[in-house]
Amino acid sequence: MDAVSRTWLCGKFRLNLDLPMIMAIINMTPDSFSGDGLSGSVGAALRQAEKALRDGAGILDVGGESTRPGAEAVGEQEELDRVIPVLEALVALDVPVSVDTLKPAVMRAAIAAGVAIVNDINALRAPGAVEAVAASSAGVCLMHMQGEPRSMQEAPAYTEVVDEVEAFLLQRLAVLEASGVVAARIALDPGFGFGKTLAHNLELFRSLPRLAAHGLPLLVGVSRKRMLGDITGRAVDQRMPAAITAAALAAQRGAAILRVHDVAATRDALAMWVAIDADRLSAY
Repeated sequence: MDAVSRTWLCGKFRLNLDLPMIMAIINMTPDSFSGDGLSGSVGAALRQAEKALRDGAGILDVGGESTRPGAEAVGEQEELDRVIPVLEALVALDVPVSVDTLKPAVMRAAIAAGVAIVNDINALRAPGAVEAVAASSAGVCLMHMQGEPRSMQEAPAYTEVVDEVEAFLLQRLAVLEASGVVAARIALDPGFGFGKTLAHNLELFRSLPRLAAHGLPLLVGVSRKRMLGDITGRAVDQRMPAAITAAALAAQRGAAILRVHDVAATRDALAMWVAIDADRLSAY
C-alpha cells in the first residue's frame, strides 16, 4: 500500500484508509463464541448489515465457519450454503463485502458472487487459495495463526512473538506478490487470540506501530475475545466497553481496519479520538 495515499484496492472499490474503517462482523454460524450467529438466515443477515452500515461500518465481513478455539471444521458445501446467498444479497447493497473463509472453493464462489475482499485466517496457505485470489482483483487480508482452530490455544509458544508474527506476514506477502497480487490489494492481521496467550496478545498490541510501519493496512480484531475477558473478568456479553477501548487504542497505534461486533459504539469511540486530535477533525 502507498504510505501516502493509504488506499486499499478491493475489486471495484478503492478504500481510503486515512482514518480507520470499521469492518462489521456478519456471522452465519450457529456456534459463534460471541453468541451472535445467524444460522444461515439471509433476511436476518441483511437487516444486521443494513443496521451496521447506518451505524458507521465501511465493510461487511461474512463468515460461515466458527474459528473459536476448539471449533470443529465445517464441510465445504455446508459453508457455501451458509454464505453464498448472504453474500449475493449484501453485494447488491453496493458496499465492500468481505468473505471470512480459509477454503479456496468458497473464495472462488464468493469472488464470483462479487465480494471485494477475501479475509483468510490461514493467510492463503491452503492449496489453491493463492491462485483463487490472484485470478481476481479482490483485496485480501492475511492473518497470522499458530496451529489450527481446534487446538491453537492448547499450548501457544514463541521464542519472540512479534518477530515471528512479523516474519510470517512478510513471507506470505512475498508469496502473494510473486503470484501477481500487488501490495496495494493486501492487508495484514496479527491474529489476536489465534494461537496466542494473553501475554503474546499484549506484546503484539504494544507492537502495532512496528507492524503498521510496513505500509500495508493493518486489520485488528479483538472484539469480545477471550483476552478482554482475561483482563477484565467479564463474560462475552459484558465485554463491549473493553472492546471499544481496545479498538480506539488500536486505531491510535496504526490499525487501519477494525473488525468489530459493536459498530455504533466503535464509531463513537473513533469520533471522540478524531475530535481530540485536531489534525483529523475535518476528515471523520
